[in-house]
Amino acid sequence: MIFNFEVENIKCAGCASNIKNHLQGDHRINNIEVDIEKGLVEIDAETDASDEWLKIMTELGYPKK
Repeated sequence: MIFNFEVENIKCAGCASNIKNHLQGDHRINNIEVDIEKGLVEIDAETDASDEWLKIMTELGYPKK
C-alpha cells in the first residue's frame, strides 16, 4: 500500500535524506520517496503505521500540513 503525507519544512535534498534515514529502519517500509517541491512523503509499506511515521517526521521538524 502507498501512504502519502503532506508535510512542512522540506526545503532541500538534505531534508529528504534526513526523513529517509530515520524511517528506513522500519522493517514494515518497502520504499520511501520524498518530493521536495510538493512537500510530499510517499511510503510504500505492507502495514499502516501512519501515526508512528508522522510522529517521527514531526519530531524531526516536518509536521503534517
